[in-house]
Amino acid sequence: MIDLVLTLIGPDHPGIVDSVSETVSAHGGNWLESRMAHLAGKFAGVLCVEVPEERAAELEDSLARLEVSGLRIVVERSAPEEAPQRHAMEIELVGLDRPGIVHEISALLATHRINVEELDTDRLPAAHSGDRMFHAHLRVIIPGSVDVSAVRDGLERLAGDLMVEIRLAEALGSAR
Repeated sequence: MIDLVLTLIGPDHPGIVDSVSETVSAHGGNWLESRMAHLAGKFAGVLCVEVPEERAAELEDSLARLEVSGLRIVVERSAPEEAPQRHAMEIELVGLDRPGIVHEISALLATHRINVEELDTDRLPAAHSGDRMFHAHLRVIIPGSVDVSAVRDGLERLAGDLMVEIRLAEALGSAR
C-alpha cells in the first residue's frame, strides 16, 4: 500500500465528497484522514488515502477526470517518516480580530522549529458587543530537543503583547 495526499478545491456543490470517495473506493483505496470545509463559496479539502501501489497511477488518472466539474485536485505520494521523539501541544487563542495574529504566533513557533500539524481559525461576533473575535485552534508538534516550558513562556508573553487569551494544553494521544 502507498499513501496519497490529495488537495481539492472548486465550486461547492452537493456530491463532491461522494464522487471523490467513489473514485478512491473503485481503485481499492481506503480513505484515512481528511479535513474539508466550505470557504468563501468554495469547497476546499485535504485528505490522505491508501491504495495498492500498483493501482496508484490508475487512481491518479481517474481523479484527474473529476476536474471537468471544476474541482482541481493535486495528488502527492507520501513517503514514510522516521518518528523522532516529540511532544504534542494544543493551543487555543481568542481575541479581537486584527491582521497579523496568525503570523505572530507562527513566527514564534517557527523560531523554536515547532511544526503546526493542524490549524483551525474562525471569526465570530462577540456575544455582547458584536465585535469580531478571532478564534484559533492549533495542534503543534514540539521536537524532543526543544524546552517546552520556554515555548509556553514565549506564547504567554506573546498573548499579552497581542492582547489575546491563550490556553495551552497537552494534546490528547501521542505525537505521531
